Amino acid sequence: MCGRGPRLGRMSSASSPERSPDDQALDQIGPALSRLRRRAPASGRDLSRNLVLNVIADAPGETTVGGLAAEMGVAQPVASRTVAACIEEGLLRRAASQSDGRRTVLELTEHGEAERNRFATEQRAAFEEITAAWSPEEQVQFARLLARYGVDAAAWSRRRAAAGGD
Repeated sequence: MCGRGPRLGRMSSASSPERSPDDQALDQIGPALSRLRRRAPASGRDLSRNLVLNVIADAPGETTVGGLAAEMGVAQPVASRTVAACIEEGLLRRAASQSDGRRTVLELTEHGEAERNRFATEQRAAFEEITAAWSPEEQVQFARLLARYGVDAAAWSRRRAAAGGD
């Protein structure tokens, strides 16, 4: 239950006075990532499209609707509806798999690649505004670490899926 009343009997380990400042900072990763996603400079529709386009573009091989659903952490019908909307908008196309002609895979169109680039440009501009008070070195360091986190998180997710974990 997610009410707004008092949280009786639920003292977070993050608020414990014996925890180090580093541990307290690390405890804030989840909430910080959640805030990042909620405050992305785009409409909800743009966020979904951007996610789909990036998953397909960044995939190490061919991407099916099922693979997209797994990577996005959504049910296949949700991914299918999002893919259908992207195809209707000319962002994606269905194609026969090069390794198994019976399978249908998803590919970005030129328009899809252009939209992906547009989203990236908007997100960079927002990042530069948000971090305007940071030094250029801090901006670049954070960008590199966040990109590394994304790559490592994707690899972690694939390993968990291969091992049968959730």
